Amino acid sequence: MMNYIWVGLVVIATVVGGFTGTMEAVMNNIVDFAQTAVDICLGLIGIMTFFCGLMNVMEKAGLCEKLGNLIAPVMRKLFPEVPSDHPAQSAMALYFAANILGIGNAATPFGLKAMQELQTLNPTKGIATNAQCMLMAISTTSITLIPVTAIGLRAAVQTEGAAEIIAPVIIATTISTIVGVTCTIIFEKLPRWKWENIIEKEIAAGTLEINENYIGDKPIVLPEGYKSVNDKNNTVAF
Repeated sequence: MMNYIWVGLVVIATVVGGFTGTMEAVMNNIVDFAQTAVDICLGLIGIMTFFCGLMNVMEKAGLCEKLGNLIAPVMRKLFPEVPSDHPAQSAMALYFAANILGIGNAATPFGLKAMQELQTLNPTKGIATNAQCMLMAISTTSITLIPVTAIGLRAAVQTEGAAEIIAPVIIATTISTIVGVTCTIIFEKLPRWKWENIIEKEIAAGTLEINENYIGDKPIVLPEGYKSVNDKNNTVAF
């Protein structure tokens, strides 16, 4: 989608430049901002390398486990269906830590790992559990105490005041996280979006796919003679 958006913007700028006689200005801006993009990327390398390395050291040193224990009370409230000793807990702890530090690129591998681990607790293939939805809500709205990436971008284009956004970012992300978590909790309890009700609809429609890698203790009980799109696993039961 983003590719189409950027191509559309370039095409619109070119067409408008042609009609208004400012094509030279359009081309100059394209070249100038291409150079600016390269400069910004190069400026971010040092910051991203440092914090990605820091997160790797934390993982190797076992700090992720300690971090997981530290935020365990909050995690139990937000992810009650995830066992405290499940690998998803440490992966989510690292993911949240990276997001709090504002290191989006460093957070991505941990987020993918966390979602992969949560999928082992999902008896279906294509229906996100409440825990997976909560993870997405928090990652999208995550509280950011040190917006490292944003500061790096600002520092690349201005020499002073790059860190002046810290307070507004903390306030804005705190509000967004509260709203995101609250909405997720509310929606997962509504009949239309309740996970169990969605499962029933999928079973009735014959479109439910069973997750072969599920390791939880509550597999889905399929009706006798049920034929799903995932035929090789249509006999799953307790």
